Amino acid sequence: MRALTTLVLTGLEETPVPTQTVDPDLVTPGPLGFLIVVLVVVAVVLLVIDMLRRVRRVRYREEVTQMLDAEEAAARAERPAESAPDEERPNGDGGPTPR
Repeated sequence: MRALTTLVLTGLEETPVPTQTVDPDLVTPGPLGFLIVVLVVVAVVLLVIDMLRRVRRVRYREEVTQMLDAEEAAARAERPAESAPDEERPNGDGGPTPR
């Protein structure tokens, strides 16, 4: 019975409130820290947008190149092999190329 009374009485005592031992101004970032974090976030967002734009541009260029290559291959396939132009010399006389 005595243990039960001691347990009840200790439960009714006030719990101690911890005191602050550190100055909040020394451990919080403050307005300057907030401003720096915002600037870093804005810079990262702008870099991501620029990177996405560049990746998209490269992808579209590759698609256009593939389409042009396919059209060129189709045009070569349609052209008969016997009507291929003869190779001409750069100097135009049909002789050996000067060095």
